[in-house]
Amino acid sequence: MSNLSIKDLALLAADTADDKKAEAIDVLDVQGLTVIADYFVICSANSDKQVRAVARAIEDKLAAKGIEPQRMAGMNDAKWVLIDYADVIVHVFKKSEREYYDLERLWSDAEKILRQDEEKVEEN
Repeated sequence: MSNLSIKDLALLAADTADDKKAEAIDVLDVQGLTVIADYFVICSANSDKQVRAVARAIEDKLAAKGIEPQRMAGMNDAKWVLIDYADVIVHVFKKSEREYYDLERLWSDAEKILRQDEEKVEEN
């Protein structure tokens, strides 16, 4: 098992999505807002093929660190792929689906974590 913190796991998923040219990548800190996870990673892709590629890349990158998802859903339709890592839930959307479901609005009380990696100053 990896020694990544939960926040680092979320940021690694976001960086991997970025490597696959996903767009509008958000990492939301939902601790205290829900019991289902501590972080949501949300990103958009332009096609079904890219949705699958982004989701597979994230799954592969985290698996290489010894982190396996508890479940994964949506790969067949590739409109909204959800990858559940317990404390981190990754949402890879096709653009139109993301606009429709608008998770950022639903979770508007969540703090957006900026992805500045090494320059990021830890909270708490």
